[in-house]
Amino acid sequence: MEGVADYLFIDEIGSGNHGRFYRAAPPQRLGIPDEIIAVKVLDREASDADFARIATELRALHAVRSPHVVTILDAGSDDGLLFYATPFYEEGSLESASRELGRAELLRIVADASRGADALHEAGVVHRDIKPANILISGNRGLLADLGLARFLAPGMTSAGIGPIGSIEYMSPDMILGEQASRATDLWALGVTLHQVLTGEGIYGQIPDTNVMEAFTYVLKTKPVLSDRIDQEDRVIVERCLGMGEPFPTAADLADAIEARLP
Repeated sequence: MEGVADYLFIDEIGSGNHGRFYRAAPPQRLGIPDEIIAVKVLDREASDADFARIATELRALHAVRSPHVVTILDAGSDDGLLFYATPFYEEGSLESASRELGRAELLRIVADASRGADALHEAGVVHRDIKPANILISGNRGLLADLGLARFLAPGMTSAGIGPIGSIEYMSPDMILGEQASRATDLWALGVTLHQVLTGEGIYGQIPDTNVMEAFTYVLKTKPVLSDRIDQEDRVIVERCLGMGEPFPTAADLADAIEARLP
């Protein structure tokens, strides 16, 4: 794609859930100093009613004021294509960082993501797709991004959603079984993410990648196993996220526990 609406794309950054990310020059109407921003264009076409529902969700996300949640700069629909714009972070994500990150930086970035998740939860929103690829890096700090799967937590509130469920590796068994996403499911994902970035290993071994149902079945039948490479104190934090110990009441409590491990 060369662009969408009044955005001219520079190049494609990559793909996410049900959409592709591009670097773009911001249109003057945004009135921001950034020379480059990121634009996500969703794969599927949508009606005006679809856009109205998604715009309501994005406005709720935009209202979350946290230094650890990526800001929604703009959203729109162009000939049935839905898109939204955010700042561009050239240092990448925990999945594809532009430089090698030390242990202290990894802990700090996951703690920041936990505080971002807590801000969403307090606003009645659940992220639903926390994983290393969706934690961006700015300096030595972290921000939650790709909020396209967010769902409202408050009873009675609904959302059309923007994409499919995220990576199976980071999904709690409750979500796979169809339970409603919640604080606890985001905490599970944060725990798996922490384990992954500290050890370079998943908690399920080699998940089948040729068939979604086979992957779901494998995860539901496989007990999570933590790597021998994780030390005892970090192990306890991950276990609490996975329900193997006293659960963290909130993502802020998880952030506190991670920050206590910082040198």
